[in-house]
Amino acid sequence: MLSNIRKANAVFPPLKIVSYGVQGVGKTSFGSTFDTPVLLPVEDGSAAIDIDSFPLATNFQQIVDAISSLHEEHNYKTLVVDSLDWLEPMVWAATCEAHGKDSIEAFGYGKGYAEADKYWRHIMGGFDSLRANKGMTIVLLAHSEVKKVEPPESDPFDRYQMRLHKRAFAMWQEWSDLNLFLTYKVAIQKTDQGFGNERVRGVGTGDRVIHTQERPAWDAKSRWPLPDEIYIGKDRTWAAFHKALTEATGGRYKKGE
Repeated sequence: MLSNIRKANAVFPPLKIVSYGVQGVGKTSFGSTFDTPVLLPVEDGSAAIDIDSFPLATNFQQIVDAISSLHEEHNYKTLVVDSLDWLEPMVWAATCEAHGKDSIEAFGYGKGYAEADKYWRHIMGGFDSLRANKGMTIVLLAHSEVKKVEPPESDPFDRYQMRLHKRAFAMWQEWSDLNLFLTYKVAIQKTDQGFGNERVRGVGTGDRVIHTQERPAWDAKSRWPLPDEIYIGKDRTWAAFHKALTEATGGRYKKGE
């Protein structure tokens, strides 16, 4: 048994990343900056990104087949899936087909979404197998939405999170090593309107940031001590993130190696 103990500071394990963000922030661009990536597109929106890609997947079985094919010989080190929220209807469709239902709601209150967990876990198992057997990092992209949170100890508030059903959201949030929120930097500008009145508005420059830790306004997490906010600006290489992760892991994560 002692021979099975993994030594500290051994080879850095392939990452499990969920990256979600506002429309147009560059989620696919971010995914393409990881080592030797291949894209599994579930939505048709990556034409401007220079990245090797599977054909556009339109059903659950095509997703499974693509994951299976990556267990063959190849040189890819990263699988980028774009996006989880477009994949979710395919998971529901596969669930319904297997049970002869017309819709995920036809199962009865909440039962269809619970049954869909099995199909999500099947895909998750494929990703974990690629990490274990092919050494591939998995980068899953998703769009954001604003949800109202009603904690028992405080007043309700709005926050950004992945645009997924709450069961799938919790599953992928727990699975990930990094759950990153990508958005634009917004500055607050105050203008004196006279007579004691003040106008407050948000002003953006198009500069991007990555949030890595949970806050009331967004969901995020990191298993390593990344800065709470990583400033990216307009850098298409997202180099500040890779540098911050290298530092947070004590050099164990090294992009390009």
